[in-house]
Amino acid sequence: MNMSSESLLVILFVGVVAGWLAGQIIRGTGFGIIGDLIVGILGAFIGSWLLPQLGIHLGTGVISAIVNATIGATLLLLIVRLVRGGGGFGSRWGGGWGSRWGSRW
Repeated sequence: MNMSSESLLVILFVGVVAGWLAGQIIRGTGFGIIGDLIVGILGAFIGSWLLPQLGIHLGTGVISAIVNATIGATLLLLIVRLVRGGGGFGSRWGGGWGSRWGSRW
């Protein structure tokens, strides 16, 4: 399978945008460029498998790919939050990584 550089850029763009959107929906912030990319690409796989199973077809194009990947990434983050327990990736009210390691800030 040959992949052009344009299609690779579209995949990366969709992944970053979808990961950022899912982070905004679930967490309130993104995960950084690499984290957004990973969450978005995994979400794209989940969304492209799950939505047709449910009989949902969003069409073709970049916008539908972003919506599809965002839905999948949001579901991924919800599942991760359930598995990790309530707070998930850090709470907005004084939780997060810094408080776990005894940070003074």
